[in-house]
Amino acid sequence: MAVPDTPVADTPTDSSVAVAPVSVPFDGKAFVASLPNRPGVYRMLDASGTILYVGKARNLKSRVASYFRSDLSDPKTQALVPQIVSMEITVTHSDIEALLLEFNLIKRHLPRYNVLLKDNRTFPYLYLSSKDAFPRLSFYRGTRKLPGRYFGPYPNSTAVRETLVQLQKLFQLRSCEDSYFANRTRPCLQYQIKRCSAPCVGLTTEAAYAQEVGAVVRVLEGRNDEVAHELAERMDQAALVLAYEKAAVLRDQLAALKEIQARQVVSGAASLECDVVAAVSGPGLCAIAVMLIRGGLNLGTTTYFARAPAASLLEVEEAFLAQHYLTHPAPREIVIGQPVTDPEVLSQALSDYAGHRVTIHVGARGLKASWVSLTRDNADQSLKMRLAVNVGVNEQLEELGEALGMASPPVRLECFDISHTGGEATVASCVVFGPEGPIKSDYRRFNLDGITPGDDYAAMRLALTRRYQRVKAGEAKCPDVLLIDGGAGQLAEAVAVLASLGVEVPRVVGVAKGADRRVGQERLFLPDEEQPLCLAPESRALHVIQRVRDEAHRFAVAGHRARRAKTRQSSVLEGIPGLGAARRRELLKQFGGLQGILGAGVADLVQVKGIGQGLAVAIYEHLHPGG
Repeated sequence: MAVPDTPVADTPTDSSVAVAPVSVPFDGKAFVASLPNRPGVYRMLDASGTILYVGKARNLKSRVASYFRSDLSDPKTQALVPQIVSMEITVTHSDIEALLLEFNLIKRHLPRYNVLLKDNRTFPYLYLSSKDAFPRLSFYRGTRKLPGRYFGPYPNSTAVRETLVQLQKLFQLRSCEDSYFANRTRPCLQYQIKRCSAPCVGLTTEAAYAQEVGAVVRVLEGRNDEVAHELAERMDQAALVLAYEKAAVLRDQLAALKEIQARQVVSGAASLECDVVAAVSGPGLCAIAVMLIRGGLNLGTTTYFARAPAASLLEVEEAFLAQHYLTHPAPREIVIGQPVTDPEVLSQALSDYAGHRVTIHVGARGLKASWVSLTRDNADQSLKMRLAVNVGVNEQLEELGEALGMASPPVRLECFDISHTGGEATVASCVVFGPEGPIKSDYRRFNLDGITPGDDYAAMRLALTRRYQRVKAGEAKCPDVLLIDGGAGQLAEAVAVLASLGVEVPRVVGVAKGADRRVGQERLFLPDEEQPLCLAPESRALHVIQRVRDEAHRFAVAGHRARRAKTRQSSVLEGIPGLGAARRRELLKQFGGLQGILGAGVADLVQVKGIGQGLAVAIYEHLHPGG
């Protein structure tokens, strides 16, 4: 069955069955009696109508009945079943359709009791352009729509850049942008350090460059032996004609290639392309590691984390395989550590989505078993590191709660900062932190206009108003602690804004720098407290405040610089309504530049092609305000 281009709909159809009145206690056994013995997807809902869990089944009647037995032993099921107030089912034509529908529902609704991946990354690639006489080899991340060859995916950007440097040392292909390449008049630094053959200024021929491109392609395809053999032949030929310098260069290339080959090639798997997947669990969190094998090369390991309340490792691994490979390209083989429930269904669904056969193999022995073991070790190490970081942050939050007199540790912190240059291009930042660190998806910037330039109080008031209007409307979460970069004045503005909007934040804190602005001397201003709170420099509560405050400052400065650069790069003419690009060109051509336009009167402006009396007046008034 082909995977549709659009997500499978999750609205009830003729094949959907739902239990209606939620006021009546849910009778699971009566509900099961009405179910068909067909494949489909079931949804469990609580009293508020929120989806608690989404599952798929080859036989709906049998699978749903397993939740309502008297001898439940699974902790997750024991916690889930008492919360069920109603259930909905959607019958599907096949197991594969059920798998795809389950995936789409989980992705859309993020049910509490499903395994939810926390990462949404795209893998980086090496990209070799094909439209140029001298193709460019570069780092690439994104949709693969540009003409050329893509090699990878690699587990992280570091692996791509390391590979790129190695290939530049070996074959000296260019990595510069086309605009830079087209405007060179002399070789750049890359040529000086022997990482580019300088085709931009004609220091290599197109044929010689193409030969190096072919070698790079073969290396990236895992055909290192062919390249090594070719280099050895070229080295011997150069030596025969007494071209010893060229022979020495080829010798060094050959040695470097063999070093890379010895370090990267997986023994006995020179043409293998597969992913190795292994999962481990910890307190409230699971880590899933993926080791990428491409063309016999181990490209490294990347790790994903999933929240999986009381889920088994088998369930975590199955959920990962479906969620990950239905959004990322799947290799021809996926090696796992333990058998999944329906390998044929999962394999068929991934094959349909990828457009080629995807085999799921249990690496129980030999080389594949060692790969699974290594991948599991990587997952275990990553999980330990993540939990260690979380423990540290939790301790900081506990100490912060105690320092601020809170009944329980805060779990959501927001911090605001203002950045501008002499009142120009004012930008406010809002950064959000939780027990796991920065929540960057919740970061926001606010471009602030209509205020007196340099008035930080007005800027803070406007930014807080715009943010907490959304909080009041339920479009954003309310923090436990609101940090304001500033002293008593900024704090008073924040308290006034929150009071006017009727939004209650448990703690609002102004964070002011010390007398000589040194780290560790921060003063914390609290509402209704006359004297600021000064924490010890070694206080973990102060450390988390400093971290959040510094991140807010970084985010605000970055936004301000980008806005200022955009303003300074734009022409004053661009802000005039009705004056498009063609008319601006005519103006500049007529008067020779902005200074000429500034010296022109309305009568002069009317003489320009495409500009009438009304637009000429508008242009003059825009350039001479109050004149």
